[in-house]
Amino acid sequence: MKNPRFGGVLLFQRVEDGGWVFFQRLKEYGGGYWLGRTYPDCFWLEFERPVSLSEGLTYLMTRTTVARQAIELYDHFQLE
Repeated sequence: MKNPRFGGVLLFQRVEDGGWVFFQRLKEYGGGYWLGRTYPDCFWLEFERPVSLSEGLTYLMTRTTVARQAIELYDHFQLE
């Protein structure tokens, strides 16, 4: 849906707790995207500045890879 005051507005039917969301800033305000996570009572910004779409996607892919490797390491960890 378009909102003449804010440009484009996306209405969510359902937002998943901890889900990742990009919000695009208008070019006249500097462009870029705010990247963050959704929670029932807040939107948590991942960066303190807007990022490019490429930078945000690279961050998410890297974060996923690191998390997967940490789980594998934890599963095989043994104290001697």
